Amino acid sequence: MNIKGKVAIITGASSGIGMATAKLFAEKGAKVVLAARTKKKLAELEKELPNSLAIPTDMTKPAQVKNLIQKTLKKFDQIDILVNNAGRGMSSLVEKTDIPKYRSIIELNVIAPLVAMQQVIPIMRRQGGGTIVNVSSLVSKGYYPGIAAYASTKYALNALSLTARQELKKDKIVVSLVHPYITDTNFFRNLIRPAGDKRSGRAADEVDGQMPPADPPEKVARRILQAVENGQAEVLL
Repeated sequence: MNIKGKVAIITGASSGIGMATAKLFAEKGAKVVLAARTKKKLAELEKELPNSLAIPTDMTKPAQVKNLIQKTLKKFDQIDILVNNAGRGMSSLVEKTDIPKYRSIIELNVIAPLVAMQQVIPIMRRQGGGTIVNVSSLVSKGYYPGIAAYASTKYALNALSLTARQELKKDKIVVSLVHPYITDTNFFRNLIRPAGDKRSGRAADEVDGQMPPADPPEKVARRILQAVENGQAEVLL
C-alpha cells in the first residue's frame, strides 16, 4: 500500500516507536491519528504534524477505543491503516509472576489490539481493504528466562495476527507483524519489575555487553512502513 493520502491510526503515539512511526507516516503524506493516554504529548505532536488528529485514548478501555474510531471517521471519513503499537513489558520469573499485574499486560498487549482490530475490520471491509500492523517482539521467537509473562503476550498476539491474516485475505485486509528487538525508548523505564530491581531503566543498562546496542525507534518505524507498503506477514529487526 502506498500510504500517501491514507488515514493511519497509530497507538502509543506519544513517545518511542509510536511517535517515530507517526512522524514517518506524516512525512510520507499520510493523515495520522495519534492515540495514547498522554494528552499533553499528543497535543504537541499534533501541532508538529500536518493532517494529524490527536485523540487521547486508553486502549484498555473498549469505550475509548470505540470513541477513537468514531472521531477518526468523523474527521477523515475512512480508516486505511491501524498500527497497534501500545504495550508494556514485564520482568519476572514464572514462579514469581504477579497475577494481577500479568492480567494488566494481557489487557494492554493482547486484548486491546484485538478490540481495535474488531473495530476497524468492518470499516476496512466496506472500503474494499486495509492494513493492520501489530507490533510484537523478537522475544516471541525464543525462550528467555525472566520475561516469560511479557513474551507470552506477544506469542498470543502473533497467533491472533497471523490467523486474522488468513481469515481476512478474502476481504483484502492485510495483517502484518513487526518484531523489534531492543529499542532505545521508555520501554524499560515503564517495565513492570520485581521488587528490589535497581536497574536504571535505560536500554543501554538493561543488556550486557554481549548483546547488540539498542535500535533507535526510527529504525522500527521504517520496518512498520515496510510492512504497510509490502504487506509481509512478519518483519524482523
